[in-house]
Amino acid sequence: METPEWINQAPGIWSTVVGKPEDLTPLKVAGATPRLAALREMGEGEFPLDPRTITTESVSSRTVIRIPLDSEEAIFGLGLQFLKVNHRGRTRYLRVNSDPRQDTGETHAPVPFYVSSRGYGVLVDTARIVTIYCGSCVRRDTPNPPALKDRGRDPDWEPTPTSDAVEIVVPGEGVEVFVFAGPTPLEVVRRYNLFCGGGVIPPRWGLGFWHRVSLQYNHEQVHAESMEYRNRDFPCDVIGLEPGWHSKSYPCSYEWAEDRFPDPPRFAEKMAAEGFHINLWEHAYVSPEAKIHAELEPLSGSHTVWGGLVPDYTLPEAREILKAQHEGTHLAAGVSGYKIDECDGSELTGCSWMFPAHATFPSGHDGEQMRQVYGLLLQKMTTEIFRKHDRRTWGLVRASNAGACSFPYVLYSDLYDHREFVRALCNSSFSGLLWTPEVRSAATAEEWVRRMQVVCFSPLAMLNAWSTSTMPWSFPDVEPIVRKYLKLRMRLMPYFYSAFARYYFEGVPPFRAMALEVPACDLDDQYMAGDSMLVAPMFAGETSREVCLPEGVWFDFETGKRFEGGGTIRVFPGLETMPVFVREGGLIPMMPPLPHAPRKGERVPLEVRHYGNAPGRLDLFDDDGETFAYQRGDYRWRTLEVTVDSGGTRTGTMSEVEEDRESSYGEIAWMFT
Repeated sequence: METPEWINQAPGIWSTVVGKPEDLTPLKVAGATPRLAALREMGEGEFPLDPRTITTESVSSRTVIRIPLDSEEAIFGLGLQFLKVNHRGRTRYLRVNSDPRQDTGETHAPVPFYVSSRGYGVLVDTARIVTIYCGSCVRRDTPNPPALKDRGRDPDWEPTPTSDAVEIVVPGEGVEVFVFAGPTPLEVVRRYNLFCGGGVIPPRWGLGFWHRVSLQYNHEQVHAESMEYRNRDFPCDVIGLEPGWHSKSYPCSYEWAEDRFPDPPRFAEKMAAEGFHINLWEHAYVSPEAKIHAELEPLSGSHTVWGGLVPDYTLPEAREILKAQHEGTHLAAGVSGYKIDECDGSELTGCSWMFPAHATFPSGHDGEQMRQVYGLLLQKMTTEIFRKHDRRTWGLVRASNAGACSFPYVLYSDLYDHREFVRALCNSSFSGLLWTPEVRSAATAEEWVRRMQVVCFSPLAMLNAWSTSTMPWSFPDVEPIVRKYLKLRMRLMPYFYSAFARYYFEGVPPFRAMALEVPACDLDDQYMAGDSMLVAPMFAGETSREVCLPEGVWFDFETGKRFEGGGTIRVFPGLETMPVFVREGGLIPMMPPLPHAPRKGERVPLEVRHYGNAPGRLDLFDDDGETFAYQRGDYRWRTLEVTVDSGGTRTGTMSEVEEDRESSYGEIAWMFT
């Protein structure tokens, strides 16, 4: 075994190169520039482990990294995990897979980055399938062997003995490993996000409500269904078109079906006039009938998927072909974004599809590598198209990896377990990922409401009706409740938008697990939304639930009822309410429940709620909401502040902007709870 030498790469971040790393890695694909100024503001930090205790070795064409563990240390992260929050004592096989139905570590986004409850993080930058033993294997020469137990006599016998180390196994001759300092788990995640370019700020319209129409709809049906939102007083910003918009799909042509969409620019213009943006479904496999097929054929892999080419998008010439086609055929027609499907692959019995690991590509990379980073490649290409036109986009993707936090994409799945969806929302925050617990269908009106409530407190609020033809009002008895939450989503846009701005500037996840609020807290059914709101979802069949409130005073978001934190409470909300709590001093800026998000240059009034008797402050992000001008310095932070005098009187103020500058916010009203 060898003890590696660690080199400081950025404040609080170190790396070591073990052996000979391969040239294709997630961080290189993402290609983000670290936000060094923001990292410097966090401070230098100290190397969080004893470097003498970290060892590496080469074993049977594999690179093994061994990192010590304390006995009570929890392990979080490792990408979009559905089944566990704390991975201590588990073995994780980090392969991209669209059907992660077992607790193996396979998932849509298997990010080889973990966060310790002790306040450090470890990233392995590789496009290979990594196996991580999270304290689940024991070396014979360990100085801390587990106590021997007799299964027949000891009631506390466990199948996984306590181990004193994480062992990371990477196929190949070498790898680069990064260590991130804390000292808290949240600061670890912030450093990781900032090192990967900072989080993303969506366009304001991306934070509105989304609806995906049925598979084979034509332009008239799409418009008619969309207008039902306006006629029924439900807000909606984005309409998603599913495979039927293509002239050919499975594999894809990327060209409009002329019989369904004879005039795409006119269709998009008509939709935009009503406040709707268009999002197009696609996958990566190119139909023989696509106009770009001939150009891409010599730039594609050895195997096909559904008869379509698998382009080698590590090659610049392949990327430029797809980007030019999308720019000319989609963006020129007014399209606002993409849903990138099936870039993950599946090996389920009876439903196996994807190019194999032994597939070859013109670049020299193999199928294993390509599959692990294909989602990243597609995100980056499509993002660059919109950036060229100074337009922000917001979309969906079904596979991702390390370094993705700066891409404007939210993960989704064809799985549909509601509790797993909430757990995924928690877990995504450890790894620079975003997740939507999208709504598709429900067995009962109660389940419908509970799913709608959760999705409205997530990075992307969407009803995906491609196969169900459901609408928010599909259960008439609960239509008012659903309308209430879709409108609440719209009202909270200033609060959520500012939380995403902190994601970009400071690396703070806008929606995050409780372990990033209270280290070692492995709750998987409640989470933070921004800095001040704690969300405790209800699930079908429940009439009450326990909520763990961190230290301090908390208030019910709707009623203002006061609760002492530092323990667990039980709440009994009716179906019309999902428990949401605001910490004392919290400021929640809200706008009117408009039919769609404000357009560039449009000003909206604010209602700012303040909770409790403690002073409070919130920095409200103010920019044009649509372009990348904020990255060129064209933005402002509007300071919302509440002071409390000696008599307990509360006064709210909002900082002004320069006279020659447009603001997104107009009159302000204060509400003290």
